[in-house]
Amino acid sequence: MNTTAPTRPRRLRAALAALALAAAALLALTACSSNGGTEGSNDAAPAGDGADKTLTVAMELAYPPFETKDDAGNPSGVSVDFMKDFGAAYGYDVVIENTAFDGLIPMVQTGKADCLMSSITITDARKESVDFSDPYAMAQLAILANAQSGIGSIDDLNQAGRKVAVKTGSTGDVFATKNLPNAEVVRLADESACVTEVVQGKADGFLYDQLTIYRNNQKNPDTTEAVFIPFQDPESWGIAVAKGNDELLGQLNEFIAQSKASGEFDRLTEKYLASEKAAFDELGFKWFFDFE
Repeated sequence: MNTTAPTRPRRLRAALAALALAAAALLALTACSSNGGTEGSNDAAPAGDGADKTLTVAMELAYPPFETKDDAGNPSGVSVDFMKDFGAAYGYDVVIENTAFDGLIPMVQTGKADCLMSSITITDARKESVDFSDPYAMAQLAILANAQSGIGSIDDLNQAGRKVAVKTGSTGDVFATKNLPNAEVVRLADESACVTEVVQGKADGFLYDQLTIYRNNQKNPDTTEAVFIPFQDPESWGIAVAKGNDELLGQLNEFIAQSKASGEFDRLTEKYLASEKAAFDELGFKWFFDFE
């Protein structure tokens, strides 16, 4: 009896030890399989796949009715609606970042914005910094002249003693710098400041797109004259993305083409620009969204 009694506990302990080792091995194997499976899942389906994608769009909300704010201070206008419609079509949650005009392209270059849509003209100089979509609108420069200045054409501005107000960095600025060497070019931060210079007689004229000139002449009929005689080719507006962002650029181009065919731009015109469209038709001006 005494010789066999100790054997059972030893056998029991050995069995329990073996069982513990087997359990540990199984636990380790399970852990390895779990880790391996997670890594495999990450390779096949990156984290966040299927979640809402945020698209940050830089705009200067100071150009109604294309880019502006509503009474509650929220982004509003043609460009805002267009980008929200684009986001809905491609699964983006669109966030508008109000940005000063001269900071728009740097926002895209530094990755703080995915794209910019702010009634910005496609130029060769800007193409060096960003990639542009296909044109979605066309515009021409015009002159808001002081009513007492006697300005009737662009040549009248290119005279010694004349002062021309331009928004810094705008195509009006570029045109004046290149083509009005005899005039004094006054560069200001925003459109309203340029208009004020003309209204107060501190500048003879302000160069900007036809719509802006038309609207500000309507607001200031006693102190300004609108000169719409064409003095340059129509300008194309585009949406800018970072260099090499071909996927987003392709989506934008696809949506722009669809919008031209589907009547998206007609809907936006009716919502925001109906009276201006009627005035342009009466004056014989080419409309922003007329590419024929």
